[in-house]
Amino acid sequence: MHLALRLCEDVLSNGAQMDLAGRARMIFVVHGAIEIAGRTFKDEEAWHGQDGVRLAAGPAGATCWRWDLVADGADDPVSGSGVMSREKLSCRLDTLPAGDLLLRGDTVAFPPGGCAYLHRHQGPGIRCLIEGGIRIDTNGRSTSYGPGGAWFESGPEPVFAQAAADRASRFIRVMILPRALIGKSSIAYINEDDKAKPKSQQYRLLADAPIAL
Repeated sequence: MHLALRLCEDVLSNGAQMDLAGRARMIFVVHGAIEIAGRTFKDEEAWHGQDGVRLAAGPAGATCWRWDLVADGADDPVSGSGVMSREKLSCRLDTLPAGDLLLRGDTVAFPPGGCAYLHRHQGPGIRCLIEGGIRIDTNGRSTSYGPGGAWFESGPEPVFAQAAADRASRFIRVMILPRALIGKSSIAYINEDDKAKPKSQQYRLLADAPIAL
């Protein structure tokens, strides 16, 4: 069975509920509030787990970004009164690391003009820009993203990231990594000279959870 990582945007009106089947996932609250299993999650907070869950929107509704680890090609429709859900990006994971796996979610922030030197990661993932602007150079192509733009990085393929020069930039990402990396960085810089340079990006961990397949 081949696996895929899927990013969806869920918009819930006040009082709306949405049921999700069990699978490894992370849900990031872009704006508003949701309740899951009796706990409320607000702007910039994230829930992660593998159990089936029910989301209930707060009195002002909510917009969430939801990353799901799914069987490639699986149809997983979401419906409900007051719920709008759309797929932003879905990618087959052909570069999954061998062995036990880890779902990592975090935020990566850059000051104006910041960059991430040419690097790779130990597993694939999907990123989504929440503020600012960023240019991603990989595989001979340069692509620029604004807020809400999503892109996939395979992991082994080297990437250079250049943030907007005139404002701070930040994206949310979920990667599937070797479980041995719990609590450890997954980044490896390609050029020896870059390893000792000061790094402008800052991280905030949202999830670092073993995956049970």
